Amino acid sequence: MKFIVSSSALLKQLQQISGVINANTVLPILEDFLFEVEKNRLTVVATDLETVMKVHLDIEAKDSGKVCIPAKILIDSLKNLSEQPLTFNIDKNFAIEITSDNGKYKVMGENPDNFPKDPAADDANSFTMISSALVTAINKTLFAVSNDDLRPAMTGVFFELDKKGLTCVATDAHRLVKYKRLDVQCPKADTFIVPKKPLNLLKTALPDNDDELNISYNSNHLFVKHGGTELVCRLIDARFPDYKVVIPTDNPYKLTVGRTDFQNALRRVSVFSNKSTNQVVLNINGSELQLAAQDVDFSFEGNERMTCQYDGEDLQIAFNAKFLIEMLSAAETTEVYMELSTPTRAGIIKPSETDENEDLLMLVMPLMLNN
Repeated sequence: MKFIVSSSALLKQLQQISGVINANTVLPILEDFLFEVEKNRLTVVATDLETVMKVHLDIEAKDSGKVCIPAKILIDSLKNLSEQPLTFNIDKNFAIEITSDNGKYKVMGENPDNFPKDPAADDANSFTMISSALVTAINKTLFAVSNDDLRPAMTGVFFELDKKGLTCVATDAHRLVKYKRLDVQCPKADTFIVPKKPLNLLKTALPDNDDELNISYNSNHLFVKHGGTELVCRLIDARFPDYKVVIPTDNPYKLTVGRTDFQNALRRVSVFSNKSTNQVVLNINGSELQLAAQDVDFSFEGNERMTCQYDGEDLQIAFNAKFLIEMLSAAETTEVYMELSTPTRAGIIKPSETDENEDLLMLVMPLMLNN
């Protein structure tokens, strides 16, 4: 089998899917890309058994065939080649010879029959959405996903579909993010949980524009297609906690504060907080917000005050500053609203304005005040 491909086009596509491959895998074949050639079209596949990514690109080829090529050596060599056509020659023992303008490189491939088969899209339900909507949904929720493998349901993002839109929810039991899109029409009410790794891969592979994505899912897998890129991943088989019961409906106190100023003040003050809790205490009275942090073990202390608009009784409440900083990044508006009630009840953060097609709500649990 022989084919000719542009070195930079191939490198760009391989880098897009190389994130799927795990460094220390049990099966050596999983460290390879599967190359499939058919009628001037090359399909490259990478998998870790849980997630599969494919890219398609045009090449020059007279015959068709398959081969597995070790991923690391191929990408490392392509990175050091300037843009030029490369000729791949594969013999019947899967030995690969790559010829460039002034070089020849040999690599031993593997039998493609040993490469894992793709999951089939049986009984799949499908819908479409624009690429930027999915990228935004991932960016606004992924940071709140739990890393605790003992609670598998929380290690992914919960997708809730209905005819009115798509809601994405992530929580690690200390904070919760709910992001809703109203410009997505789903065929029926349904739910599934997508793991963190494929969402990270999608975030980098998909463009932040109005391209249309084809998304389909069945009881075990999610399938996403965009142009020449495809991703298939196994869904998390667990029950997501009922997030609706956690969101307080009556938080009477409203705090409005400049997002960037608040975020920068938290960054400065949290330097002096206890490293295990990152606790920053907010003292709110009238139009003044005071931030205080201390680490008793090292006699560190930081205090700042800033102006705000506040409607409610004077309140002293403590939060994990790291969580607040990440949530403020997701809000992306000049001002944010915080809805509060008592020092022991969850606070809600919302952006001051949102697009008509989206709705973002973030919840953060308070920390115990060490008086």
